[in-house]
Amino acid sequence: MNKEFKVGIFTAAALALLYFGFQFLKGINFFSSVKKYYVVYNNVDKLAVSNPVYVNGYTVGRVSHIDILQGSQSEILVELEIHSNIILTDSTGALLSGDFLGGKSIQLTLRKGLRVLRSKDTLRAEIQKGMLDALSEKASPMADNLQSTLRKISAVLDNLSVSTSHVNEILSDFHQTPQLLNKTLINANGKIELLGGEVAAMSGNLNATLKGLQPAIDNAHTLTDSLKQLRMNDLNNAITGLQSAMKRLSTGDNTAGKLLTDDAMYTNLNRLLTRLDSLAKHFDENPRHFLAPLGKSRKKIQRDRKKDKK
Repeated sequence: MNKEFKVGIFTAAALALLYFGFQFLKGINFFSSVKKYYVVYNNVDKLAVSNPVYVNGYTVGRVSHIDILQGSQSEILVELEIHSNIILTDSTGALLSGDFLGGKSIQLTLRKGLRVLRSKDTLRAEIQKGMLDALSEKASPMADNLQSTLRKISAVLDNLSVSTSHVNEILSDFHQTPQLLNKTLINANGKIELLGGEVAAMSGNLNATLKGLQPAIDNAHTLTDSLKQLRMNDLNNAITGLQSAMKRLSTGDNTAGKLLTDDAMYTNLNRLLTRLDSLAKHFDENPRHFLAPLGKSRKKIQRDRKKDKK
């Protein structure tokens, strides 16, 4: 082998190593098989070929080709080369994201789906929201809360202004209160003095009236004492008479006493009453014995009684 041939072989080997090395740096692994998938974006945001594809931060492929979708001027077709050992489903999302330095990449979100994707199938396109969008979304509730707080502060200030006006009115009334109080006290002092004079006059009149009533009160006491003495005397006389009557009844030397002490007089009196009752009954039954002209003899009366019995 001459020198020219050796130089040619060395140059070809160096070019091959340079090519494969460059492709390796671009993320192409020649020792593993890959599958191609497609994603359609409305805006790739400066995504370039050879940008990496990650699954949870681990590199599983790269962007192999970018082109405008045929028949559409606003959609971009992105071709991805993914390691064949990565199983993708119809729910897998391809999220276009970027870092602070401006580098772009695609994050695969593996989800369970109804079917497993084959090579050259299309993934679901997803675009990561920018920092300003995230901040705007987070700031939106804060802005709403801030507006609500400002409205509440405004309402408080309005109420405070109304309260301040009320306080001013109260203070103005309070300034007038001492003057009104002084006038009231002056009027009250005059009325108290007048009332004191009237009370003194009434007290004098009352004392004079009581002095005039004193003789009448003394006479009333005297009359009351006389009535009490008279009633006691009458009561003593009545008791004395009652005792004398009871004593005479108990001696039996009179008719009432005999009625109380002698049974014979009671028996005779009872017999008399019985006969009077029989006479009244006979008179009621036979009035002709008493009312006929010159009456009837005893014999005729007996005959009439026998006839009545028959």
